[in-house]
Amino acid sequence: MPLLPILRFPDPRLRQAAEPIGLVDDGVRALARDLLDTMRAAPGVGITGPHVGVMRRITVIELSGEVRTYLDPVILWSSPETARFTEGSVSMPGVTEEIERPARVRVGYLDLEGAWREEEAEGFLATCLQHEIDQLDGVFWIDRLSRLKRERVIKRFEKLARR
Repeated sequence: MPLLPILRFPDPRLRQAAEPIGLVDDGVRALARDLLDTMRAAPGVGITGPHVGVMRRITVIELSGEVRTYLDPVILWSSPETARFTEGSVSMPGVTEEIERPARVRVGYLDLEGAWREEEAEGFLATCLQHEIDQLDGVFWIDRLSRLKRERVIKRFEKLARR
């Protein structure tokens, strides 16, 4: 499968909302495979269509060797309890920061056969789902940081990019 070029911060497309997938066909399944290969090469644990300039609501996540593909995902419910995990992005390699999010979520999505599914997640998977769905909504991960932390992350990334 071809590796897709990953957009780098501050590309403005990283802050645009993605369009729904709608019909699931062989082209969507091929895109999912290409996203997986691209994510693994990056490396990363999650990637979306917008990360590669494809403005469609698709995300692929791989945790503990299990690959999950979510088409048109939405958060249906989130817990009042929160958890903190270290996050980063394939579009901003080399920098990470801890972000607080709901500890559990229920997500609705289409699978690769076009069937509607719902699943509950907790821990790091819940964080990954929220992070990638944010990206599909045009919310880049650093937007969840305080202004001071966001500026520090951007400066660290710019310094790495100059090397």
